[in-house]
Amino acid sequence: MSIGKKSEAVKVVVRCRPLNKKEEAPNQERIVEVDVRLGQVSVRNPKSSGSLLKSFTFDAVYDAGSKQNELYDYACKPLIDSVLLGFNGTIFAYGQTGTGKTYTMEGVPTDPERRGVIPNSFQHIFTRISRSQNQQYLVRVSYIEIYQEEIRDLLCKDNNKKLELKENPEISYVCVINPSRIEWKERCNS
Repeated sequence: MSIGKKSEAVKVVVRCRPLNKKEEAPNQERIVEVDVRLGQVSVRNPKSSGSLLKSFTFDAVYDAGSKQNELYDYACKPLIDSVLLGFNGTIFAYGQTGTGKTYTMEGVPTDPERRGVIPNSFQHIFTRISRSQNQQYLVRVSYIEIYQEEIRDLLCKDNNKKLELKENPEISYVCVINPSRIEWKERCNS
């Protein structure tokens, strides 16, 4: 894994999942190459006769053999530590259906080796809180999904309720409106 700048406000981390059985079929060719050391993912156009690659560089890249805790320790643990100091933090998984977002985020919660970002974050937070003395904490968590331009609260009992997103250009916050609560989130200003 390559280490990017630690002072950046946003880190972009890419994880490439293993090939599935259909992709491993004899007539299928590998078109994605991962260079963990350089933090690069290169994609070859399968319709091109040559080996024309397009490369993209990220703060960190994880290949198909990467472990859940490797990704958590680099990409999430420092963010959780800053959240415990009172800063806001967001972990955002983005990608096409079937690319491994759910596995990376949830994993197998009962298996420490395969536990994902969410259960690792909860364990990290509540372990730190339990060791803390003379300090009070208020823990609030949002778990939302944006799919086909619809926002759903995955912690709501009826997660089929659609949420609205409202922005106020005069302040740097966005509002997620849920029938059960209204939450203001700090918006990233560029």
